[in-house]
Amino acid sequence: MQDTEIRPAAAAAEGGRGADAGRGLPRHWPLMLLGAAVAPGLALVLVGRTLEEPAVQAWRTVCLAVTVQALPFLLLGTALSGAINAFVPASVFSRLLPRRAALAVPVAGVAGVVLPGCECASVPVASSLIGRGVTPAAAFAFLLSAPAVNPVVLTATAVAFPGSPEMVLARLAASLVTAAAMGWLWLWLGREEWLRPVARHSGHRPGHSRWTEFRRGFQHDFLHAGGFLVVGAMAAATFNVAVPRSVLDAFSGSPWLSVLFLAALAIVLAVCSEADAFVAASLSGFSPVARLAFMVVGPMVDLKLIALQAGTFGRAFAVRFSAATAVVAVVCSAAIGGVLL
Repeated sequence: MQDTEIRPAAAAAEGGRGADAGRGLPRHWPLMLLGAAVAPGLALVLVGRTLEEPAVQAWRTVCLAVTVQALPFLLLGTALSGAINAFVPASVFSRLLPRRAALAVPVAGVAGVVLPGCECASVPVASSLIGRGVTPAAAFAFLLSAPAVNPVVLTATAVAFPGSPEMVLARLAASLVTAAAMGWLWLWLGREEWLRPVARHSGHRPGHSRWTEFRRGFQHDFLHAGGFLVVGAMAAATFNVAVPRSVLDAFSGSPWLSVLFLAALAIVLAVCSEADAFVAASLSGFSPVARLAFMVVGPMVDLKLIALQAGTFGRAFAVRFSAATAVVAVVCSAAIGGVLL
């Protein structure tokens, strides 16, 4: 009798291990990552060679330049994000933040400077922080700042805008002010009924390999963000080549219209924050303030982030929070960019 009880238990345990293995990484996941990095560029080269029209050549040049320049920063950013998710406990944040919510908001925003994270990872991380006792206002400030002001993004901005340290400083200042302002705005106007957190895993789970979690997180973030990078590069190239100059002049000639136009473009393109500086640099027909707005709004509000926020915190929160963030980000970009740029 005892033996028959042990055998089903062992079989169940073996079945559980098999199920876990089935849900693990594909056997050849490194080749998949390499293919995701190389295949888009090869496809663009092959397509470009079949069509040698000047417009197609210009499109190919812009698209490849944006993709090739941004890819190393995307790799580094997603690797660091996966490492933080696997090796840094979420309890670290709750211990380091001040107990007073009003003080915790700017501290959480500044934490994004030293803790890299992509947009896709910031939403579940914020949900995990709230579930572990961090005030929602501070979690939202970190959610907005981490993808916008981390070292990888600031370095990519410096590379995309060589000889323009004021652009890096303006991006840092505008993003931090926006994140802090949204945290304080939630403390002032936020309502509990708007926020319906969903239990989601983020970080290391006891009994699981940290390296396996790192590989899974890195694979997911890179493949997910890499697709948006390629689409964004193609859209930027198409925008530069196909849009008539008269249309660009109509927007770029007006300081406010150009800012609003590129802010809306950032929301639609949904380019990852590690790569958006190169897309912004390619939009050379627009003013520096308008391109700053593109880089400040994009990591905080875009179509994929709105969907992630709706699935995590509820649609009532996502609609209000995204709309308010877009307005605050545009205002901060215009004000700080007008002074520094």
